[in-house]
Amino acid sequence: MPELVELQQELKKLIVESLGLEDVRPEDIRTSDPLFVEGLGLDSIDALEISMVVEERYGVAFGEDPDRNREIFQSVETLAAFVAENRTDRTG
Repeated sequence: MPELVELQQELKKLIVESLGLEDVRPEDIRTSDPLFVEGLGLDSIDALEISMVVEERYGVAFGEDPDRNREIFQSVETLAAFVAENRTDRTG
């Protein structure tokens, strides 16, 4: 599914740019690696920042369920799947 791979690449770039990760390049982020704690090592403030940027860019809305949001933000792979299913911009 080429559009999903393209979306994953966009999200990696978005994460690096929105969080100002100076020591990380988008291609350094493995699609299935955890984004938080181990893996990329992001924290809850980073999650909030990413969610705001993703909501604005793709027109998706994250719910209030912390367990569901943890699942969505598990990795770039899970985040891309959520965005692909729920995006409203349909232009990208």
